Amino acid sequence: MTERFSVTLLPAGWTFEASSDQPLLLAAQAAGIKLPSSCRNGTCRACLCFKPEGEITYRIEWPGVSFDEKREGWILPCCAYPRSAVTLDVPHASRSATRP
Repeated sequence: MTERFSVTLLPAGWTFEASSDQPLLLAAQAAGIKLPSSCRNGTCRACLCFKPEGEITYRIEWPGVSFDEKREGWILPCCAYPRSAVTLDVPHASRSATRP
């Protein structure tokens, strides 16, 4: 069953919904928000951001985040799927001129 969760982006305070079957990066894009990204598969780390609140999961065994970074709250939105409401600190997020 697909669930939907609220995602809040700091420091802007923007919010959007993300489903449990879509990576946070793609959910942001669908909401007209551009997050830093490049490879979209967890290797380049361009999208690395801090998650102060919420639960996520990965569908790949070990994305490009170290054990210590994971423990501290760092995630890769390109391959992170929400499991609860999530807050992300993404200072370089921007609003897209048009939705994809």
